[in-house]
Amino acid sequence: MEHADLSIAVIGAGPAGLATGHELLAKGFTNFTIYEATDAVGGTWHIHTYPGLACDVWAHSYTFSYRPNPDWTASFVEQPEIEAYLQQCAEEFGLTPHVRLNTRIAKAHYQDDGSWSLESDDGRAFEHDVVINAMGNQHTPLYPDLPGIDDFEGDSFHGTRWNHDVDLAGKRVVIVGSAASAVQIVPEVAKIAGHLTVLQRTANWIMPRGRKPYSESQRNWFRRLPALITLTKRFQRFLMSFVHDAATLGHKRMDDFEKRVLKFIDQTIPDPELRRALTPDTRYACKRGLVSDDFYPALLRDNVELVPEGLAAVRPRGVTTAGGREIDADVIVYCTGYRIQDFDRIDVVGCDGQSLAGAMEKAPEAHKGIAVPGFPNYFLAVGPNGLVLNVSYFITVERNVASIVRLLEQKQRAGARAIAVKPELHRAYNDWMLERFPTFSWGHSSCNSYYRDADGRAPFLFPGSFAEYEKLHEEGGIHEYELRDGDATARAIAS
Repeated sequence: MEHADLSIAVIGAGPAGLATGHELLAKGFTNFTIYEATDAVGGTWHIHTYPGLACDVWAHSYTFSYRPNPDWTASFVEQPEIEAYLQQCAEEFGLTPHVRLNTRIAKAHYQDDGSWSLESDDGRAFEHDVVINAMGNQHTPLYPDLPGIDDFEGDSFHGTRWNHDVDLAGKRVVIVGSAASAVQIVPEVAKIAGHLTVLQRTANWIMPRGRKPYSESQRNWFRRLPALITLTKRFQRFLMSFVHDAATLGHKRMDDFEKRVLKFIDQTIPDPELRRALTPDTRYACKRGLVSDDFYPALLRDNVELVPEGLAAVRPRGVTTAGGREIDADVIVYCTGYRIQDFDRIDVVGCDGQSLAGAMEKAPEAHKGIAVPGFPNYFLAVGPNGLVLNVSYFITVERNVASIVRLLEQKQRAGARAIAVKPELHRAYNDWMLERFPTFSWGHSSCNSYYRDADGRAPFLFPGSFAEYEKLHEEGGIHEYELRDGDATARAIAS
């Protein structure tokens, strides 16, 4: 069976989808379609446009390994530059002919002949041999389930679905939340709002970002000497390796990181009461570590107030905090995060009518972040525990995608119609991870965050370093999978 004969659906045209397309072409797979729900490629960086939106990873590290970008304007860059970079990559990689825009896949059902039947939300039908789900995990807005939320008479919206038609100038604005999106939005809204109230349920660990603009001269050096970018990325990757240590309970690096943040708070916030409110009561990396140069200074403005309480209810003309305080508002912005494990975005049905959303709700698990038993020829570019904390998102995605495409190569050579990960290996792998989660602050029972569920699973991050993750992937292959012929009869193969 030739590579060109294999029909592949890639769902999503963000960084993961583009990495998938690049790897497919590099390995000779040309018969694939990248389905994108919106009107342009870019994923998160096209959908999200809130003020202040920027990446919290160094720009030169936030790129595909095979497509450095000498034209970044600063050490950390904002959404328009990243979106433009991704759209340039799609063109340069030769992916534009493969992208089908404005096509939201709503259903993907496995067929007895080993193929997949897909359907878009407007009723169009597609057939493919393989499905690679490359949708990101920062898509579905999460709103608080509270009384009165639909009764508010002013404008309200989620930060990730910013309403640019609402003029905030001179308005009384309440921002609910103080984590990743809020630390970027608050400084921008503070500049124009009449009064801004920030509701903080829990304090976060916020490192200074230290953003530095790149002059035209510096960018010219990056263009003339690509080795400078390579050296820069190596140094940044070395620094990022500290994050793994800082998230490891009992490691001295955790204390170092916490001391640095506390010093940052002490140097920036003169008011003792505000300092106490901003001091986290968790260990570093229990919740996502943040970076910002201007969030703390924004809280010192005369028109800004931090209220260290959660939201209890919404009134027609304001909000009520957990402490009973009533705050009037013209606009409410919910910076309340995402549904991370939102596998119900697509109705995926595998063997014997098994629902992927149902399986993931019961136990959000995948084998090495890319495959789930009972779903032949269906892969996740970034599945549960498919991200590693101490490297850039791009590095992990490229690793995952390389493993998926290698499996497809091996499947083709074996002449199999479909492959599905062996349930016993999937179980053993996830049980092994379960024992490792408590080693890290984000996986320990003392941590209450979206990283960890009530059953002790922490389905977001891989519990280890990228070196460990990469070794596991390199050791993997088709010997971990059952091969299925066209009649769906499984035949296990030896390693």
